[in-house]
Amino acid sequence: MSTLVIVESPTKARTISNYLPQGYRVEASMGHIRDLPSSADEIPESVKGTKWAQYGVDVDKNFEPIYVIPDKKKKVVAELKKALKEADKLILATDEDREGESISWHLMEVLKPKVPIERMVFHEITSEAIRKALNNCREVDQNLVRAQETRRILDRLVGYTLSPLLWKKIKRGLSAGRVQSVAVRLLVQRERERRAFQSGGYWDLKALLEQEKTPFEAKLITLDGKRLATGSDFDANTGKIAAGRDVVLLDEAQATALKERIEDKTWQVTNKEERPTTRKPAPPFTTSTLQQESNRKLGISARDTMRIAQKLYEQGYITYMRTDSVHLSEEAIAAARSCVEQMYGKQYLSPAPRKYKNKNKGAQEAHEAIRPAGNTFRTPKQTGLSGRELSLYDLIWKRTVASQMAEARLTQITVNIQVEDAGFRASGKRIDFPGFFRAYVEGSDDPEAALENQEVILPPLKVGDKPTCKELDVVGHETQPPARYSEAALVKTLEKEGIGRPSTYASIIGTIVDRGYVIIRNKALIPTFTAFAVTSLLEQHFSDLVNTNFTSQMERTLDEIAAGQAEWLPYMEGFYLGEKGLYNLVKVGEEAIDATVAKAVALDNLPAKVKIGRYGPYLEVENGEETIAASIPQDLTPADLSPEQVETIVRQKIDGPDELGKHPETGDPIYLKTGPYGPYVQLGDKDEDSKKKPKQVSLPKGIKPEEATLEMAVGLLALPRLLGNHPETGGKIKASLGRFGPYVVHEFKDEENKAQKDYRSLKAEDDVLSVQLDRALELLAQPKRSRGGGKKKPLRELGPHPEDKEPVNVYKGPYGNYVKHGKINAGLPEGETVEGITLEKAIELLAAKAATKKKTTTKKKTTTAKKKTTTKTKKKSSPA
Repeated sequence: MSTLVIVESPTKARTISNYLPQGYRVEASMGHIRDLPSSADEIPESVKGTKWAQYGVDVDKNFEPIYVIPDKKKKVVAELKKALKEADKLILATDEDREGESISWHLMEVLKPKVPIERMVFHEITSEAIRKALNNCREVDQNLVRAQETRRILDRLVGYTLSPLLWKKIKRGLSAGRVQSVAVRLLVQRERERRAFQSGGYWDLKALLEQEKTPFEAKLITLDGKRLATGSDFDANTGKIAAGRDVVLLDEAQATALKERIEDKTWQVTNKEERPTTRKPAPPFTTSTLQQESNRKLGISARDTMRIAQKLYEQGYITYMRTDSVHLSEEAIAAARSCVEQMYGKQYLSPAPRKYKNKNKGAQEAHEAIRPAGNTFRTPKQTGLSGRELSLYDLIWKRTVASQMAEARLTQITVNIQVEDAGFRASGKRIDFPGFFRAYVEGSDDPEAALENQEVILPPLKVGDKPTCKELDVVGHETQPPARYSEAALVKTLEKEGIGRPSTYASIIGTIVDRGYVIIRNKALIPTFTAFAVTSLLEQHFSDLVNTNFTSQMERTLDEIAAGQAEWLPYMEGFYLGEKGLYNLVKVGEEAIDATVAKAVALDNLPAKVKIGRYGPYLEVENGEETIAASIPQDLTPADLSPEQVETIVRQKIDGPDELGKHPETGDPIYLKTGPYGPYVQLGDKDEDSKKKPKQVSLPKGIKPEEATLEMAVGLLALPRLLGNHPETGGKIKASLGRFGPYVVHEFKDEENKAQKDYRSLKAEDDVLSVQLDRALELLAQPKRSRGGGKKKPLRELGPHPEDKEPVNVYKGPYGNYVKHGKINAGLPEGETVEGITLEKAIELLAAKAATKKKTTTKKKTTTAKKKTTTKTKKKSSPA
């Protein structure tokens, strides 16, 4: 007999098994083994047809959840039951947060073990941590289980109650969520502010001065003793100087006149101030701050950050990655200080160990910050990691080590310089001792380079010095609207407002992007027209659900349930039932909400209405007695839609497309049109009597409609261009424009005389209309790269296939995530996650896919054979 240890994933199982004594067997549950029904097919027959069956929660029976074991988990459960029969003890070693506690509870409920049960928790997978955990096992924490279950039920009821209402009133396929809807509203509110923003202009002077042959810059700050206006003095709603601001506002003419008046006059230093200051290192990472900094520094999304961190944890490189805590254990502090002393010297150590405390009262996800695992920290080079795993480990290592380093000591230098009635200021900064800057500078990948950028050196100036003016420039400024949220900024705001849990932020952002509420452009999260419509409906009829204070209070109550300080059932009843409960509010809304109004998107200063239709957003405008509807291009967001664009889209709908000219060879008109996927050119008119469509080609990325010319259109319509023949194969080489941009292609036949095509994307400096054969040959000679800029990177590597040892990986595709082995691809079933999928499960999916292909092939052959047989029979039975 042995002790059975159950964890969530095979990777974690393999790592932990290295540190357990003999007689211990480790198996993986593959995440949750049961959950609420995800589809109608999973609803048990015993409850089908009942009032609450579709919700998966029986509200009338004290919100009793209807748990089911999905088909894909039945084999896992059977294997765990079999393993349990051979064990004399069960240890549940799932993650130490609420989700992990819930998985352990479900395992107990389903497996119904008759042997002793213990709950083992640890926040890092090292020999010492596992040994301590084995000696300090406990029971499953029912408060944590209840808190997770309450969250799950709450989220299910919110989503399954509200989403159907959105389908009826706006568009099918939409969803609402307890946290996701608040996150979308934050983005919509920011976009509304940007649309309402009125820009203001102001001018000032910038001087290049020189003292003892050392140049430095100074900016105009006062005129005749009064402060010069800056961007912060403007009212965002008017674009004018805000009321009560006693400042000087210069226009271009006034600034130019001032320049001409003072540039040849005497400049004199009137004051110099040196102010010493210190900077303390940031605390070690929490889940939230890791997501923020990973996005800012490494450009990695919150979702991918958590995937990589999960892998690092399961492989034993870092501590548990879902935590609100900034605390470091005594062992971790000692390890970090040892790294500092060895790599930077004793002078870079903080005088005493730094101990950080949480400002967030709800911080209780785990006991320690995210840090390198173990009592000694492996340097990034010692790990053997590569790619994004190495980058993230390096980030965690630096942040942890820096937290135990000395403060950085700096001197801020301010020099005031007067010329006539104009006051200028030069600002400098000197690093007296870099301290923790040597290891870690927020927002920078290279601490040493960042040190240089941090310093602004001024010459040795003193009061009375008369520097020489070398240049004096007039500089114009425009006030800018509030910046859009990046993933990092949204995560920071959600945490600050107490909305959701940091461990859920990655999935929240992924969901609102996947559902079409947000697009990501240059790292900015931009809400779509659908986001505006849904947010408006929720604000008007379910204001509490998108109110940050209400949602934050809900989160605090759930924390109180986890701590055993609040009862879950009264809370659920108050939230969902009664006159003001969500269920009744939705029933009222079904009658009260006008779908026509709900589909409308309220945008100011537009000469048309914007509505959400079955196939996407469109414009609606009155043209006499007729109502004109015109689709809005898919890449156009509410932020981009201007009166000029509305006019163009509507005009093309009414008058037809703009004609660029006639084709020089055919004489057919060439039109410039705008469709759902953006601007394109079209050759000729559509013949109603013919099914043949006129040729259409999209404008290359970066080309605006107003930049399109007849010559360009003729060239695009002539694509693909034949550039010549390959000197080795004799195959044709062509240039053309495809779904992913411009490219060149080599068409040839292989050794088996089969037609082949070898593609290469054109670079930014290449023009598809003018690229020549020699350049195409140069590109084709380079190693082939994927659209991602290299070999397509898997979302997760599962391991080698047992039959041929070839890799089995998880990839992201245009229709969802899938597993791949050789030439076989199999999509992940609904509910299966990248983190949860195992090698064993992937092999099952791939085998099923391969079998389906064989059956399809066999079926085709059989059908063909039957047809032939039928034909022959008919011939035999036909009369002579």
